[in-house]
Amino acid sequence: MITVFGARGTITDIDGFLSRLQRFSQENDLVIQVFDARVVYGKDHLLSATTHALRAFQEGTNATKSLPLEMLLYAAGERQIHKAIKKMGVKHGEQQIAFVLIDHKKKSSRGEITAMVIPKLFRLFHLRYDEGVLEGNRDTLKRFGITPQEIRTTPKARYGDLILEKIAMVDIIK
Repeated sequence: MITVFGARGTITDIDGFLSRLQRFSQENDLVIQVFDARVVYGKDHLLSATTHALRAFQEGTNATKSLPLEMLLYAAGERQIHKAIKKMGVKHGEQQIAFVLIDHKKKSSRGEITAMVIPKLFRLFHLRYDEGVLEGNRDTLKRFGITPQEIRTTPKARYGDLILEKIAMVDIIK
């Protein structure tokens, strides 16, 4: 079960935030990855990246030993961790954050994850739910590294496909 949602909050200590998030994910038996939502072009962007990362682990073609890191590589359309972190990692200060939660055990229905785990996560990290942070636009594409020519030659209704194409290309550049 994959759940994607957006939030707003302030990160004062990135390493501390990520350490607490890792503990939270272990305590709740989940895989959790966070992204700078300003570089996310809709839920499909993160669902595709997550699906690719899961498939890489199933097929033994993963580039990392960590599913969250593999998700980050795919979401960023990069093969180098430092580039992926620079592009899509959460930053210091007031943030728009995209979350992906994976319940491997499938013990819970999506409703249970939403009803139980997400409010606990929001309280722990002092976050506010905001699906609007996941909506992409031309600026999102530029931040992601899509060229002005690629944007000009693509109808607005297909902008999300530009990101999905970059995610798919990660398998080719391995």
